[in-house]
Amino acid sequence: MASGRLTKLVFFELLEFVAFCLPTLVIMEQFASAYQRTRNVAEKTHYWLIVSCSIAYVASVTLLIWVPVKVLLYKKHHLRKKMKGWRPAMMMCVVLTTLPSFSFSIAVTEVQKNINGSTDVLADTLPDLPVSLVLTSLIVVDIIEKLRIYPLKGSQKCSEDRHIHTSTLQQIKTVTEQVRQKEENPAPRQAASRTELSQHGEVTTRSLAPVLAGPMEPSFHSGILRTMSRRDVRAEIFLWSFILWSDTVEMVRIAGHSAVYKSGWLYPVYIFSFISLLRITFTPQNPLLNSLDILLQDLPFIFVRLSLLIVLGTITPVLGLCKNVLVTLSYIYFNYLTKQEVFSTFQTSSF
Repeated sequence: MASGRLTKLVFFELLEFVAFCLPTLVIMEQFASAYQRTRNVAEKTHYWLIVSCSIAYVASVTLLIWVPVKVLLYKKHHLRKKMKGWRPAMMMCVVLTTLPSFSFSIAVTEVQKNINGSTDVLADTLPDLPVSLVLTSLIVVDIIEKLRIYPLKGSQKCSEDRHIHTSTLQQIKTVTEQVRQKEENPAPRQAASRTELSQHGEVTTRSLAPVLAGPMEPSFHSGILRTMSRRDVRAEIFLWSFILWSDTVEMVRIAGHSAVYKSGWLYPVYIFSFISLLRITFTPQNPLLNSLDILLQDLPFIFVRLSLLIVLGTITPVLGLCKNVLVTLSYIYFNYLTKQEVFSTFQTSSF
């Protein structure tokens, strides 16, 4: 068992280290190649100088920040318990890897425009590999941090299934205890009967409150349908980790459009995309995460996408703008406006 934990730890740490180092090295190499093409000389002194600086940077932050923090968190377990609401590994990746990568992605186009004095020398589209590598590496580290608490072997049911199972057992236990209490006290006193009547009145009053009932879902216990209906929380971590950042990925991909990266719109797209990625430093169960989703992603993306649609046309999907608007309005309405007296009436419908 100990060797299994050690293998899992080493495997996860190696994956995180690769995801931490690789994006910076790749994008710096892209920057060095772009700068070398603008020099129009055969020698590659500037190219290897930039590549050497990138290797020195990655080595420095690894030895001075990444490794000491990792060792400290591994040796001092009480420090990990004190860090509530945020994740040090994600913070290091965002600040030390994503920020330099985005900066040098902008520098690639700026160097070419400043040296040649025109945007005609730029390609029609930016290469997708560097930006996709940055976001994929960040998502991989996020998945690894979420998977640490789960074993890699055996089955793990979805949290919803466990919640339903636990709630059902609690209800059965409560009903059983009530039946036993009634059997043990068949002839209660008058005071006890009054108390029971008062409690019955309270229960009746509470039962008058509307209860939401969702649609009945099918359950399968045998055959191919049972196999298809299996759900594992570890597999869903992979699914939802990529879905969660699809909006940011789409925004970053807009920067590859020629009308964007050949103009000043490249800056707000990258800046607000990076601000959106700051959410990944918080733990998945942080109560502030819902409001941060609106403040750091949906609300800024509304203004960016609306401005792009007005100035440059439909280079950004209208569906993304609709998503940002609807998510922001629904969050404000259901979390704040429904607390007002005008919207506080509870209504239910069977349809």
